[in-house]
Amino acid sequence: MAFPKKKLQGLVAATITPMTENGEINFSVIGQYVDYLVKEQGVKNIFVNGTTGEGLSLSISERRQVAEEWVTKGKDKLDQVVIHVGALSLKESQELAQHAAEIGADGIAVIAPFFLKPWTKDILINFLKEVAAAAPALPFYYYHIPALTGVKIRAEELLDGIQDKIPTFRGLKFSDTDLLDFGQCVDQNRQQQFAFLFGVDEQLLSALVMGATGAVGSTYNYLGKKTNQMLEAFERKDLSLALNYQFCIQRFINFVVKLGFGVSQTKAIMTLVSGIPMGPPRLPLQKASREFTDSAEAKLKSLDFLSFADLKDGSLEASS
Repeated sequence: MAFPKKKLQGLVAATITPMTENGEINFSVIGQYVDYLVKEQGVKNIFVNGTTGEGLSLSISERRQVAEEWVTKGKDKLDQVVIHVGALSLKESQELAQHAAEIGADGIAVIAPFFLKPWTKDILINFLKEVAAAAPALPFYYYHIPALTGVKIRAEELLDGIQDKIPTFRGLKFSDTDLLDFGQCVDQNRQQQFAFLFGVDEQLLSALVMGATGAVGSTYNYLGKKTNQMLEAFERKDLSLALNYQFCIQRFINFVVKLGFGVSQTKAIMTLVSGIPMGPPRLPLQKASREFTDSAEAKLKSLDFLSFADLKDGSLEASS
């Protein structure tokens, strides 16, 4: 099957779902968000309704609306909009896949069901195959995130012969630290032209050496520009400079991880850096503390990721 789109590569921002203070989705800022990613961060591909976007905390109706808004606002501005359509219910996942095709998304991705889990490769592929079949004209990506799903089926094993079962399979979002598994995915599928998208931002350079063709992550919302500089250095084979960029990014991530870093904190940092109010997360997640935001801001400044001039008017108030 021939897809009109080129292979998904480079940086892909895992988008945040902006919310109002009372927990409703704030659709009004998504257009501004698109412009920010493109102009300020140099990121033109997005991954919608994933972990960072709290996709599994949204209703099916909300997920459809969020997907529509990103596709609409990203038209002629973004290169590719991939919608995560994974769900515990096969029927819901199929509905979301079909909807993604109808609204003109560029691809769909699915995590493994994580309550009643598939325990073998064949069972997981049977589930993924049924979802992919609901959108037969869209590139299909598997979203491998075993730390959250508890599904420990190795990606290397899953990819073996997957295109025979799922003809639309085009790649993998690999959100795990097992570089042996990731490296073998690349090594054993060199002829397939798959997109190998790495999902652990602080280890991206290691994955690039292993053959990653791109990356999907939350930090590219606000560290996209710096990460693109690392990619450019790597492309020029200036490994020393690329490593300097990776270490600089790691210093920030290491700092916030020690404070407690997750979706809530990502929302606070994005509000701070972009000036676009991302709002609080949805329960059971708790809003990031002001102490966290202040500490993250100081660290960003100390690493020259953020100057006083970069802070948008009202960003501190919006995150307080």
